Parts: sequence; structure tokens; C-alpha cells
Amino acid sequence: MSPGHVRELRQETVDMFYHGFDNYMNIAFPEDELRPVSCIPLTRDAKNPRNVEVNDVLGNYSLTLIDSLSTLAILASAPPDGRNTGPKALRDFQIGVAALVEQYGDGRPGPSGVGLRGRGFDVDSKVQVFETVIRGLGGILSAHLFAIGALPITGYDPRPPGDDLMNPSPISWPGGFEYDGQLLRLALDLGQRLLPAFYTKTGMPYPRVNLRHGIPFYTNSPLHEASSPGAAEGPPEITETCSAGAGSLVLEFTVLSRLTGDSRFEQLAKRAFWAVWNRKSQIGLIGAGVDAEQGHWIGAYSVIGAGADSFFEYALKSHILLSGHELPNQTVVPPRHGGDWMNPNTIFPPLSDVENSPDAFLDAWDDAHAAIKRHLYSGRDHPHYENVNLWTGSLASNWVDSLGAYYSGLLVLAGKLDEAIETNLLYTAIWTRYAALPERWSIRDKTVEGGLGWWPLRPEFIESTYHLYRATKDPWYLYVGEMVLRDITRRCWTPCGWAGLQNVLDGEKSDRMESFFLGETAKYMYLLFDDEHPLNKLDAPYVFTTEGHPLIIPKAMPTDRSPPAKSADKDLSIYHDEGSTDTCQPRPATTPLSGSAVAARDDIYHAARMLDLHLLSTSPSTIDGGQMSGQHMARSNFTLYPWTLPPELLPSNGICAKVYQPQEVTLEFASNAQQLVGGSSFNFMLSSQNMERLAADRIRVSSISGLRLTMRIEDDGEREWRVSKVNGVPLGRDESIVFDRAILGDVSDPRFNLVRDPITVKLQHLHQVELVDNATARNDAPVQDSQDPQLPPGPQDIRHPAAFADLTTLVKSLFAHLTTSLNLPSSLPNPNSPSGPPPSLPYNLVINQTAITPTGLGAAPLPATALPLTLGGRGRGGGGGGGGGARIPAFGPIPAGLRPYTTIYAAAAADDPDATACAGPLPDAAPRDHHVIVLRRGGCNFSTKLANIPAHAPSHRSLQLVVVGDGDGEPRLVRPLLEEVQRTPGGIVRRHPIAMVMVGGGEVAYQRLRAARGVGVVRRFFVESQGVRVGNIIVDEGDEGGV
Repeated sequence: MSPGHVRELRQETVDMFYHGFDNYMNIAFPEDELRPVSCIPLTRDAKNPRNVEVNDVLGNYSLTLIDSLSTLAILASAPPDGRNTGPKALRDFQIGVAALVEQYGDGRPGPSGVGLRGRGFDVDSKVQVFETVIRGLGGILSAHLFAIGALPITGYDPRPPGDDLMNPSPISWPGGFEYDGQLLRLALDLGQRLLPAFYTKTGMPYPRVNLRHGIPFYTNSPLHEASSPGAAEGPPEITETCSAGAGSLVLEFTVLSRLTGDSRFEQLAKRAFWAVWNRKSQIGLIGAGVDAEQGHWIGAYSVIGAGADSFFEYALKSHILLSGHELPNQTVVPPRHGGDWMNPNTIFPPLSDVENSPDAFLDAWDDAHAAIKRHLYSGRDHPHYENVNLWTGSLASNWVDSLGAYYSGLLVLAGKLDEAIETNLLYTAIWTRYAALPERWSIRDKTVEGGLGWWPLRPEFIESTYHLYRATKDPWYLYVGEMVLRDITRRCWTPCGWAGLQNVLDGEKSDRMESFFLGETAKYMYLLFDDEHPLNKLDAPYVFTTEGHPLIIPKAMPTDRSPPAKSADKDLSIYHDEGSTDTCQPRPATTPLSGSAVAARDDIYHAARMLDLHLLSTSPSTIDGGQMSGQHMARSNFTLYPWTLPPELLPSNGICAKVYQPQEVTLEFASNAQQLVGGSSFNFMLSSQNMERLAADRIRVSSISGLRLTMRIEDDGEREWRVSKVNGVPLGRDESIVFDRAILGDVSDPRFNLVRDPITVKLQHLHQVELVDNATARNDAPVQDSQDPQLPPGPQDIRHPAAFADLTTLVKSLFAHLTTSLNLPSSLPNPNSPSGPPPSLPYNLVINQTAITPTGLGAAPLPATALPLTLGGRGRGGGGGGGGGARIPAFGPIPAGLRPYTTIYAAAAADDPDATACAGPLPDAAPRDHHVIVLRRGGCNFSTKLANIPAHAPSHRSLQLVVVGDGDGEPRLVRPLLEEVQRTPGGIVRRHPIAMVMVGGGEVAYQRLRAARGVGVVRRFFVESQGVRVGNIIVDEGDEGGV
């Protein structure tokens, strides 16, 4: 785009801003907003206090002026032009600050603190905490930082040499006004009025607060513990907030604390952030709605858009803002005058140094985005983000919302440029289709979702466009900005301002100009077209808040302080992106001739295809249903998008890649057993779901009668099928389906075939845990197996090493928790009590562990007698090759015949020569009198270990299996190689080769095997479809009681 054209667009953006701002100041000020259609002010709805759409935002404190001040300060750095744009904007900024002080006072306790509308923000307005912080508090703080020169304005340098930005000298402005921190004092006044909302038991603020009266309507707050019930009138106030509302206060509150020295705000905002994040699900997702009072999620949606959007934004931006600064001083000194001073932090433990550190917020962002990329990101048709179940990651709804358009810009700041570019294309195509962004757009139906077709002048799309242009300098984004500017001008202009669209399909206008249009939308649009703006060149850790207000912490003198240690705690169930880096991706190379790398992408038309842009008409007579009409027209059909893009920006030899649509098949099982006889196992009849949820990531299918499975081919490094739906129920990325092997025994079809796993097996070890510590229980316990005299003595009983002691404690704790939850007696009955004898103790516990078989010349088959150990007295039946197995009673003695291998040889100490079997032959009694030998990995190769096991006569009492434990505890096992045929210690080829498996788990797994009372080995099975494995089907051997 030529410099002259960019200059024209920049000036049009300035005109757009002033058309709205001047009309607001002339018509609506000092009220909050402007009605651009009616040409009257918009104020709080006093007749309907439940009109939260208006009353949550409008607090009777001149909101639009506050939201516009930082935009005026940015326009003040406009390059010289014939219209004197820069000096005029600076003058308007200073006039606006003076007007605000005139209305609300200068923030001092004396007479000067009283303005025309009162003292500070002492207004009887119940407002939303989140909206008041991001619009009101953030706008005032940003304007203060511009006023003192902490943020740059070209030609405005108010600071004398050596002036301290944390305590600046008074600044004289034209007209006799002297700026001496009035805005900062007003910000402190507003911030203190929000503090009552933080008196909750969770650390998350209540969603609303009255700026004069606090929170009398939240009677369960700790603030009212001494108050009598019934203090609040009317129905109970809703305590539901959202992740964004509770967790997106850190930027504004931190800057307020650092500028005033009052640490209360920073600590409260950070605590609220961690209160939300610490409630994430096992798969690392946060929900949209949360109860600030009880702390539980409301609804099961996890999204990137409405309800959660700015939480992710503040995770990353808090890291940026805090970087390079010392940890805060958490000491709070109340003022001498006392009064209504309050500090909600006192009801909580202090935050740790880790929770205060910038690195902790970066870790939260990395983990949050990794979970989003795994569970919400979809590459189908074109990359986009879906809405999924919070707990399972399964698809919950198939639409995108306009608020989600911000995420591409956030990815730019995180250095994830490729993902930012590709996901932004869909929003560009949606805007091209509707000349705005509808609140929701249905991916499935390719239309506005559920009638939610309004666009209230939101900034998120142009915000991401701005960040993408700053990172790429690709002219594509300038043409996107031009498209947005042209469409706003054509569809939203009124004689009194700019109106949002009530319906993007027919162009109906709403009678409201939201304050964020001047505070964000116009700001990002201007910065997009002003490449040399000082903010675009500022090399400092400043951020734009979620309301578009630039904030920075003025740099203090550095002190010598060691960085805080990162927390070593990691939730093992959360997916961590191993490919994540702390460096930005390189800028895409420009293409010859066209100069646009985005326009030359081979997926450029995939997003257009999702919107069917190629089917739109370009006729001037087309109604304004989101298609172009009026002065500016598309140069071709809308396949060329944005519609302002000149055709010469496209490469002449552009090639479009294949649209990603993974192969899917649907299998439908017969509805009864008789239909299985006729050949194929599938028909078109459906039955009941026959499903049971075992855990957040597992669903058991109890019957295949009428079962319907939808499977999709995935190629994430290894090509495999994945069940995406079962009986119409979507599954999450990490969800699995569990089948009993017994019910799959009669299925024989190339589309669904049971296959024995040639590599992995299931190693089961049985333990007995005494739930009560009394002589009776110990006397009722079964007789212990005698210990081998060759075993080295240890400091404790061989059956109770430290690892097993930890396991015993865990099981006891679980039973105690169940007893409490189910309101059972706190202790087990006495054997002499009238209620009868206690249950048979101890408790029998089966631990299942994955083991891997070796390969090579020395590999031997597993014993044919291996049977699964299964707790409980009931079974699901056999059939199909043995899905039953040994049923172990849940409590009490275990019949000897039910324990396949009961004698185990293992060295106690890691430095014992027998622990690795590398120093020489083991004792003759080891293979002769023990079913299992447990060895540690290392010291020599696997063939040498087996060669040091003495020859023995095969019998039911002798060695059946060697288990090698991987001491490193790596989760992924490498298959052992036995490169030589097995030999005895004398070098003779072994007549009866020894079966061997290897397990992971490190020292803990090794010690648990030593402590086991029985060991079993079970072959694993998996399901194939057309020769390709189904990755998320688990074939169960019936061991539902195992761990």
C-alpha cells in the first residue's frame, strides 16, 4: 500500500474518532455514553436495576471521556499534517483531564476534592467490578501515565531532568491548569471503592459492588459476618462471575499499587487470578462461569472467547508488565486517619514469591495455551478454536464468537506467529461476509448462530489485525484495516456519532455508542495506519489492557535480588506443549512481485470456503445484508478477500493446498446377538447408549448391541484411528473408550478387529493393606509367605518397604474420605460388638502396570498360564479367549490358587550385586524357589543379566518370569534388545529360555514389586480398523478393581 494511501486512511480514522468524541462531549458529557441515533445521553436505567447490560457498565462517572483520554494522548503524536492533528489532540487531552477534575474533584480530602458531581466517585451506582476496572480505573491510570510523560507523546516532555516518575513534579498546562497527579488520586479513590467486593472466601471478587455502599447485597460475605441477616433488600444477588471478570484485574491493580505504594490492590488481583487458575480441570482447562462465593464452575464450557478471553490475555501480559521489576513489598500500613480503610488481604494467607513473580504468570500462559492447542484447536476445514467440555475436552458447541478474535493478537505477543496468522484468516473471512463480526457464527450451519447477530463496534478483530501487522509488516493487514474502516463508515455512521449494529444481516442499528469504540476500536485502527508512532517504537515492557489502555510501571532503581525459584509442582494430567519456546518466530518472507506472504499462503482460500465467499454477489443492487454496496465495491467476487485487496497482491502462480478434512467412518453394531451370525457385525439400527463414565477421560461401553462409533484418522506423528463419537456423544482429545475383552470376542470384521498386542503386556501385583491397626485385624490376616534366607536383611520388613508404606497411607486416607463422605461410622466395628464381626481385613489391592516385552534372538514367549487378577466376587463372563481371570476377594485371606506367582526374589539395596545381576550368577535358590526375579536396569546388557541366572529344572515352583525395572522412571519405555540366544552361567544354550519384561516407574515401582504378595501377567489387546490401530480404545481384561 502506498504511503499516500496509508496517510489518507490515517486521517479518515482521526475523523472517525472525532466524529464520535465531539458529539459525545457536545451532547452527552458528563453522562456516561451517547445515544447516536436519538442524539441524547445514555445513562443508567434507574427504572430497571436488573438491566445489567447498561447498569453494569455505566456508573455515572463520565465513562466515555475516561475511555477516550488515552486515545487522545495517542493521537497527540500524529505526524505533522495540514490539519494540526497532533497539537489539537494534545490540547483536547489536557482539556479532557481538566473537565474530569472539574466534575469529580482532584482526589484530595479538602474542598478541592469536591467536584460538580461530588467527591471523587462517591456515587450510588451498583456496577460490575470487571468493567469498572478495565474501563474506568484503566483509563484513568493510562491517562495519568501519559500526563506525567511515562508513556510517550511526541513533542510533550513535561519532566525536568532527574524528575522521579513515581513522585513527579507539578506540570503546568495551557489555560492555567496544573497537573499534580489528580488522576492518580482519583484512581485510588475508585480502586478503594471496589475493595469490598474482594471480601469472599475464595479470593475471587464478587461480580458487583456499589461505589458508595459497598456490598450490602452479598450477605454471605466475610465482611458481613458480624451483621444481622436480612440486611439486603430484594432477591439475593447473583454471585456468578466469569474467569475473565475475576482473573483479569492484575494489570490495572498492579500499576495502581506500584504508583501509590499501596500493595493491597496488586495482591488482591493476583490472588483472584490464582484462585481461578488453581481451579482448572485435570486436563488444564478453565471454565467460563464460576461462583465467586462457592468457588465451583458454573456450566461445563471451556472457550477462548466470552467468559474466559481476557484471563488468558492477562496471564501473558502480567508477565510482560512485571518483567524487570522487583517483587512487591506486601507490607501494608493503614493511614493515620483510619476511617473506612479496609484490606481484604488480611483474611487470606500472603502470596508467595512464586505467585508474585512474572515467571509464574508466563508458566500459567504456557500451560493454558498448551491445553487450548490440544483440546480447543481444530484444523478441520481451516484452523479455528472450538468450544469444548471443561472436564473432558469433548466438543460442546460448534460456533465462534466475535470476542475470540482477540486471540490471534495475543498469540503474536507470545511469539506464536504461524498459529496467529492462520486462525486470524477465519475472522477476516467472516468480516468479509458480513461487513462486521456477528456475536456468534455457526461453523456447522455457515450462518449467524441462534440469532446472535449484533456487533456493538467491538475492537477485538482490528486489535489482532494491528498486532499481526506490527509483527509481519505484511500489506495484507493494511487492506484488512481499510475494509473495516470502510464498512464502519458505510454501515455505522449517524449524524450524532457511531452506532453499533443490532443485526449484521440487515444493517439495523442499535442506539448506543459503547465507550470502547473510542477507547479501543479507533485507537487500534489509528495505530495500524501510523507505523512511526512512538508507542510502536517503544522498547519497554508496556502493555495494552483488555480495554486498550497502555500501561507501564515506571522503572525504579534496580536492586540486587535473586529471582524466585520456580515451583516444582506440576499437574501430571495437564498437557504441556513440548514444542513451546520462549523466542518469537521469524517474520514470514515477502513474496516477489506481490509483496504479501499472507496473500500467497496455500490455505488462503480455505477460510473463504468455510464462509462460501465465492457464492456472494457483487451486484450494486444487492441489499445491505453484509455484502458490499455503496461507494466502495469489491473488485471481484469475494473469494478475493478482504474485499479491499487489489488483485495484484495475489501471486500469479498461487497453488491452494488440500483442505484438511480427516477421513471418518461410522460403525454401527447389530442390535442383538442373533444379527451377529449373518456375516458383518454392523447394521443401521441404533440402541440405548449402554455407557458408564469411569473417569474424566474414560467411558466404559457395557454392551455392543446397537453401538454406534464414529472414528477419525489422525496423523500426529503416528497414523491411527481415534473414536470421536460414541452413540452420538462427542469425545475429547484425550478421552478413551473401554471395552471388556469378553464382549468383543465374537466380533470379527476388518473394520473392527481385536488384535493381541505383540509388544506390551500388563503386569499385575497384589498387595494387602490393613485398614485398622489392632491385634484382631492382624490375627485375621492371612499367613505371610516365608522369606528366602538368601535375601539380604533390611531395616524393615521386606513386605513393607517405604514405597509400600506410602501406598498404605494413601489407601487408608481414601477409605477415611469415603467414610466421611458417605456418613459411615468413623471406625470399624469391634468383633465382640452386637453388630457382629468386622469386615474381613486386610484390603486386597491390585496394581496394574504396563510392561514391555523384549525383542531379538534371546526373547522368549511369556508363560501360557498367565491369568488376570481381578478384584471382586462377580465377573462378566468368559468367552472370546479368556476375559475372566482370577477373582480376588476385596478383603481377607486369598486362596493360594488365585495368586499365579507368589514368591518373589529381589534385592533390597540398590548397591547389592544381586540387584542388577551383573556381578556374577545369582544364588541357585533364586530361580529354583521363586516364581519371579526382580532386577534393576543398568550395569550390563539384558543378555548378561539373564545369563547370570542359574539353570533350573522347570516346575510350578521355579522361575516363571524376570522383571527388569527401569530406574530412571521414564514414562515411555524402549523395547529391550536380547541380541544373543539365552545361555546359562556356564555358557551353554539354555534349553528353557526365561521370559522377561521391563517396567518403568523407577525405584517406587521396584520396591512395590518387592512388596507384592502375588504377581500376574496379562497379554494386552487392541482394536484395529482396516489394518490401522484405534488409539483410544482400551480393551479391559475385567480388572475393574485394579489401580
